[in-house]
Amino acid sequence: MRLLFDARYIRTDFHDGISRYSAELAAAVAGGAAARGVEVVFLIHDEAQRALLPEGARALRIHAPTSVREPFTALLLNRYRPDALFSPMQTIGVLGRRFGVILTLHDTIYYRHRTPPRNLPWYVRVGWRLFHLSYVPQRLTLNAADLVATVSETSAAEFARVRLTKRPVIVVPNAPQRLGDLLPAGVRVEPGADNLVYMGSFMGYKNVATLIRAMAELPGRTLHLLSRISPDRRAELERLVDGRGGAVRFHNGVTDAEYAGLLAERAVLVSASLDEGYGLPVAEALALGVPAVVTDMPIFREVAGDGALYAPGTDAAAFAAAVRAIDDPERRDALIAAGSAHIARFSWQRSADVLLDALDRLPRRR
Repeated sequence: MRLLFDARYIRTDFHDGISRYSAELAAAVAGGAAARGVEVVFLIHDEAQRALLPEGARALRIHAPTSVREPFTALLLNRYRPDALFSPMQTIGVLGRRFGVILTLHDTIYYRHRTPPRNLPWYVRVGWRLFHLSYVPQRLTLNAADLVATVSETSAAEFARVRLTKRPVIVVPNAPQRLGDLLPAGVRVEPGADNLVYMGSFMGYKNVATLIRAMAELPGRTLHLLSRISPDRRAELERLVDGRGGAVRFHNGVTDAEYAGLLAERAVLVSASLDEGYGLPVAEALALGVPAVVTDMPIFREVAGDGALYAPGTDAAAFAAAVRAIDDPERRDALIAAGSAHIARFSWQRSADVLLDALDRLPRRR
């Protein structure tokens, strides 16, 4: 079987969520494909992406996913006689295809928060907003596939609730990157709750304001806000800081190694987000042996299990109380043990196995 794996979403500057999902899953699929008699060819649009593929991987260069040619991609790919195509997104054109297709929709968050990524061309941003005004365009898109993949049971349940597709839905889970590999030799995670680490954007629904307000009740501790932030948004959030409470530090972007180092230093991962597609930073923290304090909602429960303490998203006092609870060594050790056991169920190899198993369910169109 010849599988085309759409690797065009792998970024060559830094990984965002889709990029990391694509790169990690690509590596795991490449590692397990040969044993199943699957030949994998990766689709790229930038020669620099070849260096981010598994060693020795075959690649086919085509147009970018934002190209005006994207709706007609299947007509181009037919000539290579693939048996199947997997894309980590759902926007690749499948009109006129002569092969099986698995498309991916990670979540439905953009139906509730329609602001598109700012790095997209203006015409794509306009189309993005129009696309998410109704479920109808998404239904048409997903129903053009043979199978639909998503990254969590929570998302799969949401698809069913809104009747998003008639196609079978498979869960090809996200998985944490191995932050422990990025720590300097000899450095180990030091347990504690002196540092609160937030990794994520500063969009309104991320609700960073609750974390800052919680610091008023956490003197002597520091909230580390790691991501890049605009000057205007930073000034807006700085006005919420209570000088009598804990410190709030804006890092304005960190490397993965710096991220790992901050989590390793008596830290707890925090998120008061009111909506999430997955919550990868939570998974990464648990995999490193760091507990979390997060909003009580289904996706965080799925990702963290008993490895986190939960609080209402808008209750700053409850977040502060949960952080203080982690000062108890016995409570903290139990959280870490539960989190490590829970997150061990998620691995890229397991996700690759789910995807490769799904190929047998595709119709043979070649």
